[in-house]
Amino acid sequence: MTERTHVVELLKAQHIRIRELFDEVANAKGEDRARHFHDLVRLLAVHETAEEEVVHPFARKHLDGGELVVKDRIEEEEKAKSALSRLDDMDPDSPEFLDQFAALRQDVLAHAANEERYEFADFNRVADRGRLETLARAVQAAEALAPTRPHPGTDTALKNVAVGPVAAVVDRTRDVVRKAMG
Repeated sequence: MTERTHVVELLKAQHIRIRELFDEVANAKGEDRARHFHDLVRLLAVHETAEEEVVHPFARKHLDGGELVVKDRIEEEEKAKSALSRLDDMDPDSPEFLDQFAALRQDVLAHAANEERYEFADFNRVADRGRLETLARAVQAAEALAPTRPHPGTDTALKNVAVGPVAAVVDRTRDVVRKAMG
């Protein structure tokens, strides 16, 4: 994404990548499935954190009925975070993982469609391109500092600011150790 990308373009491109990663996990086995799943978990964690810190506050303030729109999205996100946390502790080749992964996939893709329909669709109406580009830069900055694993219960900007930095350091340390271990 270039610096001139606006927030809706950025987030929709990430939704496409999330769909691709779901396919890669579903079609892989063994270490490849585990690697693709780790990539998916990381992208979902940083994506949702950035939405909670940047996108949802903007939607609450600027969209008609924004509070309700965001409340519904957060409920969907919390459900996915809990499922991701459970899946992260499972063997990616187990039948239980595959069943829960299929349910997660359905929920996350429905969540992305809901964001695009109920949240992002009105952004062009309530903000000019310059503001949307600024929001994209804010999302990218939040993602750069976000935890790389889901943390259920950190569903608002305030909670992310309170917990996020410590969780991010711990998550990124775990990522480095996981990578070093193969």
